Amino acid sequence: MANRLAQTTSPYLRQHADNPVDWWPWSPEAFEAARERDVPVLLSVGYASCHWCHVMAHESFEDETVAAYLNEHFVPVKVDREERPDVDAVYMEAVQAATGHGGWPMTVFLTPDAEPFYFGTYFPPEARHGSPSFQQVLEGVVAAWTDRREEVAEVAGRIVADLAGRSLVHGGDGVPGEQETAQALLGLTREYDEQHGGFGGAPKFPPSMAVEFLLRHYARTGAEGALQMAADTCSAMARGGIYDQLGGGFARYSVDREWVVPHFEKMLYDNALLCRVYAHLWRTTGSDEARRIALETADFMVRELRTAEGGFASALDADSEDEDGRHVEGAFYVWTPAQLREVLGEDDAAFAAAYFGVTEEGTFEEGSSVLRLPGDTGPVDAARVADVRTRLLAAREERPRPGLDDKVVAAWNGLAIAALAETGAYFDRPDLVERATEAADLLVRVHLGEVARLTRTSKDGRAGDNAGVLEDYADVAEGFLALAAVTGEGAWLEFAGFLLDIVLEQFTGEGGQLYDTAHDAEQLIRRPQDPTDSATPSGWTAAAGALLSYAAYTGSEAHRTAAEGALGVVKALGPRVPRFVGWGLAVAEALLDGPREVAVAGPVGGELHRTALLGRAPGAVVAAGEGPGAGAEFPLLVDRPPVGGEPTAYVCRHFVCDAPTTDAGELAAKLGG
Repeated sequence: MANRLAQTTSPYLRQHADNPVDWWPWSPEAFEAARERDVPVLLSVGYASCHWCHVMAHESFEDETVAAYLNEHFVPVKVDREERPDVDAVYMEAVQAATGHGGWPMTVFLTPDAEPFYFGTYFPPEARHGSPSFQQVLEGVVAAWTDRREEVAEVAGRIVADLAGRSLVHGGDGVPGEQETAQALLGLTREYDEQHGGFGGAPKFPPSMAVEFLLRHYARTGAEGALQMAADTCSAMARGGIYDQLGGGFARYSVDREWVVPHFEKMLYDNALLCRVYAHLWRTTGSDEARRIALETADFMVRELRTAEGGFASALDADSEDEDGRHVEGAFYVWTPAQLREVLGEDDAAFAAAYFGVTEEGTFEEGSSVLRLPGDTGPVDAARVADVRTRLLAAREERPRPGLDDKVVAAWNGLAIAALAETGAYFDRPDLVERATEAADLLVRVHLGEVARLTRTSKDGRAGDNAGVLEDYADVAEGFLALAAVTGEGAWLEFAGFLLDIVLEQFTGEGGQLYDTAHDAEQLIRRPQDPTDSATPSGWTAAAGALLSYAAYTGSEAHRTAAEGALGVVKALGPRVPRFVGWGLAVAEALLDGPREVAVAGPVGGELHRTALLGRAPGAVVAAGEGPGAGAEFPLLVDRPPVGGEPTAYVCRHFVCDAPTTDAGELAAKLGG
């Protein structure tokens, strides 16, 4: 019989709907039940494309004996971390403080007051490698709860008090300037892997936000080293196994320093951020490779992640069935020489093996290889490569597909909207701009709905129950602002303003600091507040960027002041941990540059508008439109008429305006950085 999770909108929770465990979703009722029964809560947090979450579910949560014990002694609560990032953040902070590390699945034991007292991540079914079995952990917790309740309460109280003392009182002291961005560049240079690109060792994650900072820093200062690190890292990833050489799109991370073997799950947020980064790299260098990767990644998102309602699904699983029907990681993507021969025949298989680095011993498991471009094949026949790629892709389509987590997350769709709108505009692909617009329409229609507050997720066109967090408001605003710049439709600027007003009213504290949850959100044991960028821009830095852009579009002093207040944290963190505040540093570059305000009194999509969009000045905002109504759409276009009847561009920054120009070459020079 299905448990309570069958009614939820989360694909991850639904994966557990038929477990013998009597799961509850996160709710006041679950904690009330624990209080009435006088038992602890087992909180299990994961997400749909998490490999070890599936493993633990299969080993323990599908086991009748374990489930019976769990149901008798606990109230089990299942949380999708992508639906409730606030719950995840608060308890992950406690796990990391207590154990020194974290990750998913996350397993936390709570009192009925939601206070944590024992922690872990994955627990195996039998004791191994010094780790107790899950059953042993459960029995130990029950013994402590029954016999040493005072000790449990004391531990829980101490942890909660410790977490409560971690609040960031303010964003820092002033805004980041030349000194901080220069120190951040130096810090990145020290951590840069000169041999393989990227930063740090294994596992290696795509540093999309740090690359965005490097490109903007180069545009503003001309620092060649910044551009070199950005370009070489992007090229190394594009040629590595982390990039899907047949279908486009990026995997979550590389398990090695060389980008050879990925962790195969594909996330919407990675692909949105990287699509935009490669488009911006092309805008900076004109690189054919950057153009190809941006377009292939955009096409991947549309082809494989787009939902029937026009939004974008969260992720593709790492695992799928192999030829023997086993559920294994990477099965959909990897190849053996024999599989190449079967599809391509002897000659083309030998060519493909050399081109894609497929070896007899394999680069992955059981003699299989991840396709990559080792680059030691010399000049190649482009037509032959295209033919081989097409045939291999067609053969791969016959394989069992990885599972799709088809919930729509507002924040990640905001990132996708920005990427598709800009990529479509740069490369004359109006279809991509249309896809961005359709996703934006879905967010307005379903996620904003009638309540005029943003809902974090939806599935099948139905809004979920969870309130949007700061990153949802900020990233959706960022997407809408990019869409406004590309389409010339001022309604998107208005929607962005509406969302950012809520950021000012509901997420901002005294002294400019920001919170991840709204003032009127559910009260957890601590109010989450994280300014560091990890897999995505933090809500804090994303909000700073969107607030700054909106202020440039509208002249709103309140939004600019809020952006500057939020950037104080980047002044503090940028020089010390630049890898973990990349988006904040990119926003700091925009602030240092102005950002520039570009008003094009002329046709949307015309030469001047396109030139403005291709300008490299960090964070520049672009408004385009013609006719008497243009000023109603964009404040920047008020009293900005065409000169001599010709389309005309006006460029201003720091309250100073250049002379208007009708010449695209002159405009490009003004926006070169």
